[in-house]
Amino acid sequence: MDEAALRHARSVFPWLVGASQVVGLAAVVLTGVWMGHFRGGFAWDGSALEFNLHPLCMVLGLVFLQGDAILVYRVFRHETKRNVKMLHGIIHLLALIISIIGFVAVFDFHRAAKIPDMYSLHSWCGMATMVLFCVQWVMGLLFFLFPVASSWLRASYLPIHGFCGVVLLVMAIGSSLLGITEKLLFSIKSTYSLFTPEGVLANVLGILLLCFGVLLGYLITREEYRRPPNPEEESLSVHFKTLTEGGSPTMP
Repeated sequence: MDEAALRHARSVFPWLVGASQVVGLAAVVLTGVWMGHFRGGFAWDGSALEFNLHPLCMVLGLVFLQGDAILVYRVFRHETKRNVKMLHGIIHLLALIISIIGFVAVFDFHRAAKIPDMYSLHSWCGMATMVLFCVQWVMGLLFFLFPVASSWLRASYLPIHGFCGVVLLVMAIGSSLLGITEKLLFSIKSTYSLFTPEGVLANVLGILLLCFGVLLGYLITREEYRRPPNPEEESLSVHFKTLTEGGSPTMP
């Protein structure tokens, strides 16, 4: 990429990040409005109001916060790597806690209503996403934040960790879209075709989730937005390779 194109790409970066945050927050707010206004609100009593916590926690935790945790390596690419790692891990931990609350809420509701668990495609995809997310967080903690593995093993695992992070974000958004579709089909199917406000809101929410995923995907895959090499950090980073390996490290 030539210098002019690089300057242009970096000049629009703040606007793209801002757009991703507006879209992501709008998705969270619309989920809250849907569950709070159209579905009756929230509670922790085993009723359908407890179930309403599930979609809100999933969109907030597994979609918005997980996306932001990935994005911090682009937004703070000039900051100290150790600090960015800490922020990355903390946001992921917050996402994990919120997501667990959402999972407990839906299983508690199923138990109280005597509804079978894990009967739908959405539940299968959601459970797979949640389990893999937990594994991904623990592996990241052990390999990078408080590394217990060798430099070679960490360097080998890093591309896998990054790839899995993107895959998990895609899975979370896909699972959320499946959940929206199920809600539309089974909860408001009698009025959905009448273009009711609730149906319109759900459709807009689905579009926002897709747009959030597209914006995040663009920001985290563009080479010009990657963290620039830092020779001082490089000797201590997980990308360190010995001269005998003949490799050159790549930055996340």
